[in-house]
Amino acid sequence: MSHKQEYNITAYTENQVGLLNRLAIIFSRRKINIESLNTSPSEIEGIHRFNIVVHESEEVVRKIARQMEKQVEVLKVYFNPNEEVIWQEMALYKVPTDVIAERALVERLLREHGARAVVIRKDYTVFETTGHREETDKLLTVLHPYGLIEFVRSARIAIIKDSQGFHHKLREFEHQQPGEDVSENEFLDRRDKVFSM
Repeated sequence: MSHKQEYNITAYTENQVGLLNRLAIIFSRRKINIESLNTSPSEIEGIHRFNIVVHESEEVVRKIARQMEKQVEVLKVYFNPNEEVIWQEMALYKVPTDVIAERALVERLLREHGARAVVIRKDYTVFETTGHREETDKLLTVLHPYGLIEFVRSARIAIIKDSQGFHHKLREFEHQQPGEDVSENEFLDRRDKVFSM
């Protein structure tokens, strides 16, 4: 059996109510845990981009991607291991302000971890840092002894290193000149082949 690793699934979709629900069913049916899910606008107006992180084998991820593409509103799905994407996660940490004020050590630790204060109140201070999970986890461990009140981490956002973007793919598709005796519905049942990268 092929080994499991983190995969970043990138899906370009037309924004549709209920799509998230149907995508979630694809994962729950296979008993696959979604580690992280983010949805945002993409580089193309009106098209949304889902970024889903799972810890699975390539074979399983390939099947999921295929099933996701069967959804009418899903235009294209890519999947990449971590080394093929540039990714970041943001984290917020709330700590008691008196601890921060009293201990220069904490400030030094925050500087070392590239954190910055986003809110400073009498009772608490909120710090923000961005990076890979190991980096945000390291600061979490460091802040625990100082009475960490709250911690939250965002879903991952990722950009594919070698992709020219879906825009490029769409334009390529639109510019393909059909041959002389090709019916105009030639691509209708072959969307997966037309959009494959």
